Amino acid sequence: MAQKKPFVLRLDPELLKAVEKWGADEFRSTNGQIEWIIHRALKEAGRLKLKGKTE
Repeated sequence: MAQKKPFVLRLDPELLKAVEKWGADEFRSTNGQIEWIIHRALKEAGRLKLKGKTE
């Protein structure tokens, strides 16, 4: 498993509440949901280099 680097993230309370609910609805932790959202956004923007894939 890849090593993860912890950092502090400040969010508006309403935004955090929405992310927590969305994560719970999809059986993910809040942290897992935030990672999933960021991963999806990076992939859709073409800014994520996928391992083992050549361009």
